Amino acid sequence: MLRVLFVGDVYGQPGRKLLGQHLPGLRPEFDFIIVNGENAAGGFGLHREAAAAIVAAGAGCITLGNHAWHHKDVFSLMLDEQQFPIVRPLNYADPGTPGVGWRSFDVKTASGGTERLTVVNLLGRVFMEAVANPFQAMDDLLARDDLGTVFVDLHAEATSEKAALAWHLDGRVAAVIGTHTHVPTADTRILPGGTAFQTDAGFTGPHRSIIGADPEGPIQKFLTERPHRFSVAGGPAELNAVRLELESNRALSAERYRYVEEG
Repeated sequence: MLRVLFVGDVYGQPGRKLLGQHLPGLRPEFDFIIVNGENAAGGFGLHREAAAAIVAAGAGCITLGNHAWHHKDVFSLMLDEQQFPIVRPLNYADPGTPGVGWRSFDVKTASGGTERLTVVNLLGRVFMEAVANPFQAMDDLLARDDLGTVFVDLHAEATSEKAALAWHLDGRVAAVIGTHTHVPTADTRILPGGTAFQTDAGFTGPHRSIIGADPEGPIQKFLTERPHRFSVAGGPAELNAVRLELESNRALSAERYRYVEEG
């Protein structure tokens, strides 16, 4: 059995700070930790400082999303596979896209055995940028027979698209957990074929914010209908995650996890 923790989108310095403070205490409970670093660098993308902080906190894999290319740092980070185990979205149409869309890990379990875990990152297409079809990309990938237990981070806007992909993959992967909206959903479940699903894991970042941003920027944008600069909010932070027990490419349990700093 694999005990896996998936941490939702880390947002800016407040998210990185809380991750560094809180995740090491959780680390002994899990065999492997996956962290979405999509917004870890000032709310947009991933740079070297953010990637190093996520790995230092205990992450065994970093997934990304639609802001994958926001910082030039990410290109060199993807070349350093030993130090920065990054997985960017699989379904970029260009076969020359830097990095990899999936990565397999041989994970030592609490019982002393070793289990293969494959982490996949996908981008949705509804209300998002133009990318290749994530359903077809996963069908193609699952034609392989060496993936072991498969975990999918689906970075997408539409709840319907996330649910549709989970049902499409039910029984063929162990978990499909959504990211991108930064709001944790209360629909955690195991589908009939054994695939764990949650529409969105939520985010790890400023608690007194509008999905990570200081409220003033988004409020002014809605009031004036004009662009306004968004800044990362301050104050206490929250960490949202999903706890999973996986075995033989099936989910045994799935549970939401949330921690909010006092202050």
